Amino acid sequence: MSDLIKIFVAAFLINNIILMRFIALCSYIGMTSDVGQSVGMGLAVTFVTVMASAVTWPIYYWILKPNGLEFLEILVFIVVIAALVQLVEFYLKKSVPTLYHAMGIYLPLITTNCAILAVTFDQITNNYNFVQSIVFSVAVSLGYLLAMLLLAGVRQRLKNSPIPAFMMDTPILFLTTSLIAVAFMGFAGLIK
Repeated sequence: MSDLIKIFVAAFLINNIILMRFIALCSYIGMTSDVGQSVGMGLAVTFVTVMASAVTWPIYYWILKPNGLEFLEILVFIVVIAALVQLVEFYLKKSVPTLYHAMGIYLPLITTNCAILAVTFDQITNNYNFVQSIVFSVAVSLGYLLAMLLLAGVRQRLKNSPIPAFMMDTPILFLTTSLIAVAFMGFAGLIK
């Protein structure tokens, strides 16, 4: 049980997928202009990431590895993620059309969201068992959601702040992200 807690805390805070590894910055910058959109994107990515981990782990260990087909890992994982994104897209289009339209181009981009693909590769690289893989994917996804919410909250405050013209938009977002990342570095000693 303590291993699962360590995996969770490490993936959620210490090695945050956005703030420490700088993966998935396109959706991070693109979908944090509104807190509601950030939550929707974070939950969609969480669902797809956990499902992708739950599907790719058995595919890798029960099909690819025993048959010497590890070289197909990238291709198979991308196809699995694309199929899962299609399921999410169908669900959102029918059940939550406002979020579906708000996500716009970013919904299909979940298919190529490098955070999801990174999680599926990391679970294999770290030799996690199935339960550890699921805990890892949940933690990474919640870390992604946390980073999205933090930046969305800061962006709400920045709307009413006097910012020099040369720092408007993307420069201030990257500066803000770097400051949040420095704050997250404080979690580095949390797990020995």
